[in-house]
Amino acid sequence: MTANATTDFPDTSDIGYLLHKHPDRVQSWNLPMGATTVLYPEVSAECTTVAVLADADAASGLAVALSRLFKQTLAGVCTGKPELVSAALDLTMSMPAAPSRGGTDLADRLFGPLGWTVDATPIALDPTQPEWGDSEYVDLVLTGTFTLSAALRHLYVLLPVLDDAKHYWVGEDEADKLVRAAGDWLGDHPESALIASRYLAHRRELVASALDRLVPDAPQDDVAPRDPTLAEQRVRAVLAALTGFGAKSVIDLGCGEGRLLRELFADNSFDRILGADVSDRALVKAHRRLRLDDMADRQRTRIELVQSSATYRDVRLQGFDAMVLMEVIEHVDLDRLPALVRSVFGEARPRTVLVTTPNSEYNVLYPGLEPGTFRHVDHRFEFTRTEFEQWASSVADGHAYSVRFDRIGPVDDVHGTPTQMAVFTREEQSQ
Repeated sequence: MTANATTDFPDTSDIGYLLHKHPDRVQSWNLPMGATTVLYPEVSAECTTVAVLADADAASGLAVALSRLFKQTLAGVCTGKPELVSAALDLTMSMPAAPSRGGTDLADRLFGPLGWTVDATPIALDPTQPEWGDSEYVDLVLTGTFTLSAALRHLYVLLPVLDDAKHYWVGEDEADKLVRAAGDWLGDHPESALIASRYLAHRRELVASALDRLVPDAPQDDVAPRDPTLAEQRVRAVLAALTGFGAKSVIDLGCGEGRLLRELFADNSFDRILGADVSDRALVKAHRRLRLDDMADRQRTRIELVQSSATYRDVRLQGFDAMVLMEVIEHVDLDRLPALVRSVFGEARPRTVLVTTPNSEYNVLYPGLEPGTFRHVDHRFEFTRTEFEQWASSVADGHAYSVRFDRIGPVDDVHGTPTQMAVFTREEQSQ
């Protein structure tokens, strides 16, 4: 990697502060993927070159090495000179032998939309035998102006995608890593499906989970309009229903990291908002996502986060106009669903309850999702439309609620929509 000075970053030798690797030293580590060395062949105010020599047998190994070597850089942390984190550099990133399984234009399709100028030269299988053709490797050179954190995150995500091979177990934590590393750009990338699929080793349930969560925080003026994601459509449908009922106080039960809470809080018609989740880790993330510590006291009183379970009685959940269980029930074991019903409809008894859940009939339309498998590794079950309507109608009949059903997402004439929603209304309030 070669960095040239810009107005934002006039002294490229300061790159050592960002990388947390001193330019005057040659440093080596024995990482799980092999021996790795970082050194600076060239250091000056105008131009600095950093070399990473990694004994990795795959691009995924190199990506892991980058994450281990430059963890703080990827996270945008620089204690020595924090002002450098947001400073852009003119960068040249070179990989003399980058795997590229997918055609000579693959690197350009991946890096080009992010703003890189891409030069990918195919490498012959044997220069002395031109009739053998090209190998699956290219001499890759990327040039562009980026913060160092953004540039390394691009490499961290896209190198394994070029290779289309991950030489370690890919689980739900990998989907979390993808969302963290690429959440600010992957949702709008024209190759988002390919990137997610290859990064997650073609595990369809993880790909669906990751793409469903990649919702940009704010639309950019120069980005072409796009169709709303299924996650966005769910949130819009829930908000529309709550507004239609005139709800002023709302519980998001199973709030997770706060996607719905953020939209509820942005609407001043909701006076009291409670986010509840069994996971303390998720609540910590929701707290950060909502930036509660930065709120004025008057605004802070509108919202509260509590640790609670949907299957246990909790008096803190009582006295609200509405309760939302958005993509929650399918994470509960079937034999625990009656406990959830008692907690929500028997104890809390809000005027309105909204429940969204996957429609399992739609799963056949997801390419590569094996028959009988669920969309998410943590799902305990997924209802068909008939099963959901039977369950919801039984709940309503047993607890003095009426219920109607809505569809969310693209409509297929045979399989319905990917998400189904039940809207429960307490009968004594509707008379």
